[in-house]
Amino acid sequence: MTDLVLEARGLSVAFQLRGGDVAVALDGADLTVRSGEIVALVGESGSGKTTLARTLVGLQPPTGGQVVVDGKPLGYRTKDLKPFRRRVQMILQDPAGALNPRHTVYDSVAEGLRLHGMTDNEEQQVADALAAAGLRPPEKLFLRYPHELSGGQRQRVLIAGALALKPELLIADEPVSSLDASIRGEILALLLKLRADLGLGVLVVTHDLGLAWNIADRTAVMYLGRIVEAGPTEEVLAAPQHPYTQALLSVVPEMERLEPVVLEGEVPDPTKIPRGCRFHPRCPALASGLAVLVEDACRGVPLPVLPASEGHRTACHLVASHE
Repeated sequence: MTDLVLEARGLSVAFQLRGGDVAVALDGADLTVRSGEIVALVGESGSGKTTLARTLVGLQPPTGGQVVVDGKPLGYRTKDLKPFRRRVQMILQDPAGALNPRHTVYDSVAEGLRLHGMTDNEEQQVADALAAAGLRPPEKLFLRYPHELSGGQRQRVLIAGALALKPELLIADEPVSSLDASIRGEILALLLKLRADLGLGVLVVTHDLGLAWNIADRTAVMYLGRIVEAGPTEEVLAAPQHPYTQALLSVVPEMERLEPVVLEGEVPDPTKIPRGCRFHPRCPALASGLAVLVEDACRGVPLPVLPASEGHRTACHLVASHE
């Protein structure tokens, strides 16, 4: 196991729409994920989280910036992507939709092995992957179909399919959003165990800051295609600096000490990104007058992209004015 570094450097993704409009889904995003750590990528629906995850795993080519693996830019030719996708596996949000209903558990887990030509001792590899995902005894599940499994078991089968390839990094898109509360805890405990036992790096994409608090070493907060706050989880979530992070945290049940903040409106249209700080139309600090000294900058001066570093970083004119 190498000390893999998967890094986004200034990643941008723009989509040309009918009528000539351009939707900017990612705008200069920087993010680093290392082996042996769990990073949470959080934000509302439409913030760009899933686009960043898909770009990191090579499913969405960027229109700007680079995905860097082991210090080298990721290539998008098939011969480059195939070995990369063996090392970096994505776990999709909906296990019921991700598993082929006509495939047995065995075939679902073996599919990646066959695609990558790793069929020596296939049965043992499948059994080991199922066991690592907490499905024991694995042989009893070989001939079962997805509809015969619980939601938690289907999620574990997806994880087993990823583990069969012995990856170094997992990218999990909302891995527990469709599960009951009791099963959610089991899957999160499994991710922690895989990190501890196998040294896996994990990027968890989620809207749930409570989840990030429970398992993540570092947390990055996204808004409208940019990371607006990032750093060690205990700093970002215990002492949030950006008004957006503060608002998201205020409605987490575990954060009862915070006064609930209701964000007005929806995430803006990505074809019409606001000038200056892109959060300013919904910013509670501006609405309450707390940012009166910097409001002109908030409404008109663009903020720089946050660099990919390990410290607690915030892209906010109000925070910068206090530093």
